[in-house]
Amino acid sequence: MWIFLGNKHKPLWIGYALDRKSKEVVAFNAGGRSIEMLSTIFKTVNSSSPSKVYTDYLVHYLSLVPCEVHVRGKRGTTHIERHNMNLRTHLKRLNRKTICFTRSAVILYAILKIYFWG
Repeated sequence: MWIFLGNKHKPLWIGYALDRKSKEVVAFNAGGRSIEMLSTIFKTVNSSSPSKVYTDYLVHYLSLVPCEVHVRGKRGTTHIERHNMNLRTHLKRLNRKTICFTRSAVILYAILKIYFWG
């Protein structure tokens, strides 16, 4: 999921991993949609030895997730899309067309930490 940070020229990506059974957030990070940002998430995911990991078609996932558990496509990502909608509903600063927005990545990270694990 992406939002704007401060103004419309600074997009920020929020990446997180959900446990399919409990629907809880396992790991998250905010930053550019780069391999460094995603690798912090997948360190936690890969350490728990998952049976399947569902992702979209971003190329970075090919080097981060082992091939035998990696499933690419839209079919397995419906839970995360629903969670994105709930996030945008509960935290108005993540909504796309609103007067409330975040100017600092540190504050956004703290708010997400409280929301996910508070």
